[in-house]
Amino acid sequence: MMNAFIDRLLAAAKAAGIDTAEVYYAENESFRASAMDGEINQYQVSKSTGLGLRGTVNGRMGYASTQAFDDDAIAQLIEGVKDSAALTETDEQDEIFAGEASYPELPETESDLADISAEDKLAVCLNMEKAAKAADARIRKVQGSRMATVSGLIHLKNSFGLDLVSRDSVGYAMLSAIATEGDDTATGGQIAVARNFREIDAEKVGREAAEDALSQLNAAPVSSGKYRVIIRYDAMSSLLQTFCGMFSAENAQKKLSLLAGREGTKIASDKVTVMDDPLLPGGYASCAFDGEGSAARTKAVVDRGVLKTLLHSRKTAKKQGVTTTGNASRAGYSSPVHVAPTNLFIQPGEKTPDQLMEEAGNGILITEVSGLHAGANAVSGDFSLLAKGFVIENGKKGRPVKQITVAGNFYQLLENVREVGNDLKFEGSSIASPSLDAGELTVSGK
Repeated sequence: MMNAFIDRLLAAAKAAGIDTAEVYYAENESFRASAMDGEINQYQVSKSTGLGLRGTVNGRMGYASTQAFDDDAIAQLIEGVKDSAALTETDEQDEIFAGEASYPELPETESDLADISAEDKLAVCLNMEKAAKAADARIRKVQGSRMATVSGLIHLKNSFGLDLVSRDSVGYAMLSAIATEGDDTATGGQIAVARNFREIDAEKVGREAAEDALSQLNAAPVSSGKYRVIIRYDAMSSLLQTFCGMFSAENAQKKLSLLAGREGTKIASDKVTVMDDPLLPGGYASCAFDGEGSAARTKAVVDRGVLKTLLHSRKTAKKQGVTTTGNASRAGYSSPVHVAPTNLFIQPGEKTPDQLMEEAGNGILITEVSGLHAGANAVSGDFSLLAKGFVIENGKKGRPVKQITVAGNFYQLLENVREVGNDLKFEGSSIASPSLDAGELTVSGK
């Protein structure tokens, strides 16, 4: 039914004088629930569908979108594209892509989430909370025990005959626990992400969230100064998510990245290789094509410290005289094309986190950073962030640390990396990093 509507829309667009046209249809279905004090306190099921039409009129690109699928919607979309194109002033235009001769085949990812009953999903919320509270008497409260499943479909079709479809489903279980001992309070959390329900262990999530909270009890700041810093995989993933725009050619061309024109030069330590892999098996952003219909491909963005390429759409690639990297993206059916990473990660090394601490000797293990929106400048790379973690003493994890601020520059951090750990984990995001030895950073404490 929807395919027939898309065909009617493309035919009507052609008849109305739109030179080339493309339809981007998106369908999303989600389940969200949370528990508190042994009861479900939130429960929501939603489904949304929408369609975006973009097309060229007299060499100018126009956009329009709708959530309706009838004759009136077709007329409104066509008129919207024409009006939008008429208002476009820049000479740097997107193009409708005819398509590749072939596309990579991704291994089919099975998911049973659509077949799991609401009752079973709600039980995850309750069981996580129960397990966290049972772990230790000092776990006085669970701030949020949440379960969510999300499934989506993207259908990209254009007037050249390009016809591509992608489907995905993923489930999330997460819990935040509060531990209390005397006058001291600490929080901790855990998340599990899976495509199959059996892979979500509610008791394990609850227990590990409790352990995380308990480990932070009686934390105290360290004296201000420069410290050898190991950044744990989750904290480093947060930093990479914040600063990954530095690898966007779109940002570079807008002078929003300091990497403009630096392809082929050394920008990081020899230990650092950054991959963007849309073909990663099981990856949360894995897809055989990008938001324009270009074939996806795996590439090293940074190879042993050398910047090999920025991430490109067809528009940014044309402007720079290079080939697209297949990183055109849509934030949704109503959004224009922009550049974004897929499964972006720092390639893991061979050292365990314990070995990283052993080699560091003394310093600080950073396990969490916060204030990323206010304390990080995505253009300059400067950051000054609230952090918590542990002291490293004689190569071992020591007492917990809180109420400290870690400051530095992300570009310099990449240059100063001494070693990369082997603990790469994707936790709820397609952008991830293993733990790494960041060398010395400035820490403000007491």
